[in-house]
Amino acid sequence: MGDILAHESELLGLVKEFLDFAEFEDTLKTFSKECKIKGKPLSKSACGSLRDSKSSIIQKDLLAAFDSGDQKVFFDLWEGHIPSSIRAGDSLAQKLEFYLHIHFAIYLLKHSTGRPDKEELDERISYFKTYLETKGAALSQTTEFLPFYALPFVPNPMVHPSFKELFQDPWTPELKLKLERFLGLIFKASNTPKLLTLYKENGQSNKEVLQQLHQQLVEAERRSMTYLKRYNKIQADYHNLIGVTAELVDSLEATVSGKMITPEYLQSVCVRLFSNQMRQSLARSVDFTRPGTVRLCARVCPQVRKLKDVPLLPSLDYEKLKKDLILGSDRLKAFLLQALRWRLTTSHPGEQRETVLQAYISNDLLDCHSHSQRSVLQLLHSKSEVVRQYMARLVNAFASLAEGRRYLAQNTKVLRMLEERLKEEDKDVITRENVLGALQKFSLRRPLQTAMIQDGLIFWLIDVLEEPDCLSDYTLEYSVALLMNLCLRSTGKNMCAKVAGLVLKVLSDLLGHENREIQPYVNGALYSILSIPSIREEARAMGMEDILCCFIKEGNAEMIRQIEFIIKQLHSEELLDGVLESDDDEDEDDEEDYDTMEADLDKDELIQPQLGELSGEKLLTTEYLGIMTNTGKVRRKGAAGVQWGGPEPLCRPITPGGHRTGYPA
Repeated sequence: MGDILAHESELLGLVKEFLDFAEFEDTLKTFSKECKIKGKPLSKSACGSLRDSKSSIIQKDLLAAFDSGDQKVFFDLWEGHIPSSIRAGDSLAQKLEFYLHIHFAIYLLKHSTGRPDKEELDERISYFKTYLETKGAALSQTTEFLPFYALPFVPNPMVHPSFKELFQDPWTPELKLKLERFLGLIFKASNTPKLLTLYKENGQSNKEVLQQLHQQLVEAERRSMTYLKRYNKIQADYHNLIGVTAELVDSLEATVSGKMITPEYLQSVCVRLFSNQMRQSLARSVDFTRPGTVRLCARVCPQVRKLKDVPLLPSLDYEKLKKDLILGSDRLKAFLLQALRWRLTTSHPGEQRETVLQAYISNDLLDCHSHSQRSVLQLLHSKSEVVRQYMARLVNAFASLAEGRRYLAQNTKVLRMLEERLKEEDKDVITRENVLGALQKFSLRRPLQTAMIQDGLIFWLIDVLEEPDCLSDYTLEYSVALLMNLCLRSTGKNMCAKVAGLVLKVLSDLLGHENREIQPYVNGALYSILSIPSIREEARAMGMEDILCCFIKEGNAEMIRQIEFIIKQLHSEELLDGVLESDDDEDEDDEEDYDTMEADLDKDELIQPQLGELSGEKLLTTEYLGIMTNTGKVRRKGAAGVQWGGPEPLCRPITPGGHRTGYPA
């Protein structure tokens, strides 16, 4: 209460000033009378009075300069007291200023009793001409003002029919009246009461803070949900594995005691404790080529035996499929793209998945070999966000498989369309993630690496990675991995050398990012680009060694070893360190031949079938069943599953999926 009494006079003065400004005359009288009866001190707003007085003086000076033709004084006051935002952005102010310049340009012609002073007249005309060429140029396309651009070049404007109106008696008084009204509006707006100013400033500030906090909250909730899903999955797998281990240990102890363990008992353990996902994981991890493995698995868990003999999926009518993908409704297109993707992502690795993919490729499902203007690939630019996203997911699924990458790489238009979609997509995060994922997998192939480097994708990646906290985990991880793959090429390193300072700053900032999954790719990119002497010199100048040493103190053993290699590279004096002679040989394709189908491909589905609506495999086999469109699969020599575990940073192209599953780097 004491604080209120201390500032009561000032607060009441603010209320009075606002009522006066808003012209609440009766309310103001009642308010003043009540303050007087209660003995409340009612201070006058000295600030408001001072502003009113100052505004009045400026208006009088402007009008006086207008009447006397004092061009310099007028425009000094005009530019000093009329806000530039109004002069540049308000059409009324621009038109008035144009006519004011005409007024001063012809002032001597209208008000001189004899022949006007030629030197002063030329100076005014020159001033007007300069205005027309600079600030007044914006109105040159307006029909109303177009004739006046010839005024400086007319010898005697007074007799020219186009300017006859300017020299008639009413023109100057009408212009002055417009000026008075304009000044009245401007200075009334500038005399905003302090109460309103305080409200606007605090309200706007609070609004911006709330928007920032809301954005941070949404991002935090999104990350929280992602981490929660990961935690729940890990926790469930952990409990399952603990249960399996306990059961099997008990079984072993029982055999030591002489008790017989029947196959039926082991089968019940598998059925009770293994989730479907764990059974598939087990099936993928078991080497069926080893003698006795299948027999053992068949005895322990018949579910594993079933995975070995998976039937092929039915053939499809691909001509009808592609026709509906191009001409069908957006909803039908989305369901078809989803079903085709699910065929790839949910099929069992091995013969079943290879047959599905080979059927897609042999029937040119994505129209990669088509020269028609309307093709399935054009769905990447569909007006429907759902269709764009589902097309991007399907392309990413193709790119997740080595044969799929070969198919997509045969035509560079696929790469160009993906690059264009990546740079233009700003509405849908998942679409952008899948496009980026596909491009990252493309970077396993040399010709596509070269094309991406030449298209300036490195500069786009650096620009995006300047603000890593604004990116999803997937976008961040795949952006850094793509950047590393491109930096492994000498042309990519030379691109980085053009913006060495920025690249080094971005990579050094990423070293300390909370997402530890990106560390191998950041280290690999740094190690690679530091083979360029100019980049090493820039890194030394910015104190890169001190930055790296900070992370040595905090990192784990693997991270420390990699950073030590980077520091060693930093001190290297070789002109080219580690660049192979075949670095830019397009004929040599050093792609690591492996498949990396990610669970993220099927996350957060946007569409769900309504009652009676077909989707997934049921939609394909009901409406698009074909005859013998499944072709023989191509046998490929798979890469040896040797996990990268050396001390050096990554020095071969890799995808995050391949790195996590232990494929060679």
